[in-house]
Amino acid sequence: MADRNWLIAHRWLLLRRFSQLGVLGLFLLGPWAGVWIVTGNLTSSLTLDVLPLTDPYVLLQSFVAGHAIASTALIGALIVSVTYMLVGGRMYCSWVCPINMVTDLAQWLRDKLGIKGSSIVLNRQFRYWVFAMTLIASYITGQLVWEFVNPVSMLHRGLIFGMGLTAGVVFAVFIFDLLISRRGWCGHVCPVGVFYGFLGRTALLRINANQREKCDDCMECFQICPEQQVIKPALKGAGTSWIQTAECTNCGRCIDVCDQTVFRFQIRGIKN
Repeated sequence: MADRNWLIAHRWLLLRRFSQLGVLGLFLLGPWAGVWIVTGNLTSSLTLDVLPLTDPYVLLQSFVAGHAIASTALIGALIVSVTYMLVGGRMYCSWVCPINMVTDLAQWLRDKLGIKGSSIVLNRQFRYWVFAMTLIASYITGQLVWEFVNPVSMLHRGLIFGMGLTAGVVFAVFIFDLLISRRGWCGHVCPVGVFYGFLGRTALLRINANQREKCDDCMECFQICPEQQVIKPALKGAGTSWIQTAECTNCGRCIDVCDQTVFRFQIRGIKN
């Protein structure tokens, strides 16, 4: 911020907040103001009574649970899947999911309070086990098991019908990330990010450390990154400068904080 103005130093963060709040606002316009641009929620929606969108992870749960799948749900899931296969699956986590704002707030406060350690250290593979267990449980019970506890779905229902228990669930996620595990919910538990990560393996939009020779080892990008393990291979590796792993959320914070302009968004395959 000393070298650039505040807006430039936070441009991708501000765009993400605009995106997250904008998506949430579109869903709430109908119930709150009677303006039905979008009906439904992030699980399944219809825009302008024409465009169906379906969460493909929910569709997968429905399939293994043995539910009949409507053609509109299949079309909606295909549209969503192709979109995230192009732009990066975990962009859902950083640009759409409203719970990301809660976990980002917890991390910001964690830094301000100087909370360094974690009472629980979770392996990042744990979220893959959660993902597998949700599908197994859906198969056994015939129900969309994750949707019973999904804080995103609960938040949508809470904002329309009253928070009640939802407030406690959202607060629990906040406390978990603040006091128990750094970036614990999104980085170690949530199976939604796992699924969208699978979709994003072929993504064309990536972050490229194409100016990595300018890096002065300040560690700001590493500190701010919600998936810290994705930075080093591109920044210090002997091979490509692209962040290739699907675990990257394309949040752009590494671009914001780097005063050496090491990082940039770029379409994979297009040369500098």
